[in-house]
Amino acid sequence: MEERHKKILQRNRVNLVTALEPSNLYDCLYEKGVFTQDMLDEIKSGRTRRDRARKLVVDLETRGSRAFPLFLECLQETGQHTIAELLQNGAPAVQVQPATPTQVIRPAVKPLPVKSPMEVSSQKKDEVAVRPQPRPNTTPTPSPDRESIRPRLPSRTRRDSIQNYKMDASPCGHCLIINNVEFDPQSELSNRKGSNIDCDKLERRFKALNFIVEVKTNLKQRQIKHQLSALSKEDHSQYDCCVVIMLSHGTDVSHNRFPGAVYGVDGQHVPVQHITNYLNGRHCPSLQGKPKLFFIQACGGDERDTGFEMSPDEVEPSFGGADDQTDAIPMSSSSDSLSMSDEPDARATLPTPSDILVSYSTFPGYVSWRDTQSGSWYVETLDRVLEENSTTDDLVTMLMMVNHEVSQNSAKGLYKQMPGSFNFLRKRLYFQTQS
Repeated sequence: MEERHKKILQRNRVNLVTALEPSNLYDCLYEKGVFTQDMLDEIKSGRTRRDRARKLVVDLETRGSRAFPLFLECLQETGQHTIAELLQNGAPAVQVQPATPTQVIRPAVKPLPVKSPMEVSSQKKDEVAVRPQPRPNTTPTPSPDRESIRPRLPSRTRRDSIQNYKMDASPCGHCLIINNVEFDPQSELSNRKGSNIDCDKLERRFKALNFIVEVKTNLKQRQIKHQLSALSKEDHSQYDCCVVIMLSHGTDVSHNRFPGAVYGVDGQHVPVQHITNYLNGRHCPSLQGKPKLFFIQACGGDERDTGFEMSPDEVEPSFGGADDQTDAIPMSSSSDSLSMSDEPDARATLPTPSDILVSYSTFPGYVSWRDTQSGSWYVETLDRVLEENSTTDDLVTMLMMVNHEVSQNSAKGLYKQMPGSFNFLRKRLYFQTQS
């Protein structure tokens, strides 16, 4: 699809998801070769009309240069004139032409050629001359069935096999926010001024996304573990998702899966990989197969990133001020203090987690910046991106937006920050939003 047509669909995605009636379009889109039957079956598998409309619009962008004008045709033929006019006004130059015999939107099935034995023998000799050192073939004739199927496999498996998580339970699930602001003097950790601003933003945001939000403030290490253990023992069978947000000082620790650790107000830390273990499929069966999301606003270490020079055409405005602080604590060499036999995170090895995403405010090993007046760069950007894009975009796409925006910031005119994620999700995740 032409880039200008993609932009028209993207600009109008909210309206399309809200108003489009996809079931009326299936036959027309199939007859015009825009989608194959397998693609339509995948679109139909969406649980709600909005899910099906979103999937149709997203997949439409991958269907070649004629997909957009053919989509407009189908809208007109099925009586969805308002949507057609909306899109047409954004693309006045579109001229719908009849399909040509050479279009490749729908694969064509060709009959096998009928050849004499001499022709087959001659063809094989030509192939030997062209192809370097082919494996000897004892079959008297080629295998056209295999040759015709092989090229189709990559286009079928890249996008069509990706489904969406079920996210229509009401409420959607639990969201636990642990906000550590005031640290014990003996911990030698500074208070985190500005963290309450982050906490308030995220509490409002996830309530708007239909989560049950619980906020816990100034927890010691053992209290953090107790809250996570209590969350893992909840019955999540009626919910579709679970979210844990950690706002604290952080450090780097040895690990075999998820890097980093967050501190309790007593100066004792909890490794991120232990935090995720509480909610994995083994320790929380009612969350098996459901997305578990972890957002970590804490430093991954004590290194400061001064960035690198870039070409002038890539430079974007950045901001940051004298009030920027970090959540960094020097690296800890081990996490043995957490290995207690009565805790689920004491197991050294567990199956590789699935349906887990951990989003970090900064790259492992580096500091994370927080403005004492407006909160952390990461949370401020995450909150805004969720507000502006959760109606139309999936979580992974939105986190890439966060990564890009935060990477443009600059602390004290010098230091940079790069968020990132460890993604073990198997499907796309679209949050619930108000219609």
